[in-house]
Amino acid sequence: MTVTTSENPYVVFGYGSLIFKPPPHVVEQAPGYLKGYVRRFAQKSHDHRGTPENPGRVVTLVHKEDWDAFSGSDPFPDEDVVWGIAYTIDPLYESEVREYLDYREKDGYTLEEIDIYGVEEGKEVVLRHKAYCYVGHNDNPSFIGSEPIDALAKHIWRSVGPSGRNKDYLYELSVAVKKLSPESHDSHLAAQGAGS
Repeated sequence: MTVTTSENPYVVFGYGSLIFKPPPHVVEQAPGYLKGYVRRFAQKSHDHRGTPENPGRVVTLVHKEDWDAFSGSDPFPDEDVVWGIAYTIDPLYESEVREYLDYREKDGYTLEEIDIYGVEEGKEVVLRHKAYCYVGHNDNPSFIGSEPIDALAKHIWRSVGPSGRNKDYLYELSVAVKKLSPESHDSHLAAQGAGS
């Protein structure tokens, strides 16, 4: 359904739980992918999939060159692509949705502008210039960085928070990413599922 009325609509890219739990007041959605980023369980979750005493793990985006520089134990395969969904928000509710998402992503995430890519008629195209995306940079207090896969999987398996079990987040995200596109393989998600 397309109801976009603004020349510069408010578009949010979901690459984590927003894929399976979309924001309110969406008038259009389209699968797409990012270039130059990796998706990793590198962010602590004190308020959703864990607690302050036992934070869970959720995904964040990291610039590929930054990840390669500090994470030799978990390299990003070149064939992996960060797929997600671009959500266009009804302009009448833009400020309400911004407040909702700012609150939801308050545990260390920063709002960035990114380009979202897709494939149309066999060619790569930019679906949206300067869409918004919440990213947990490596200088925020909740950023955990790279952890050994086995230890990370065990931590996800046992963590629980106000939004539910951390392992359910992993499973729902893995299933949702697989549904986005045949090209949407994510080896990090697959490794977590195998380790759990």
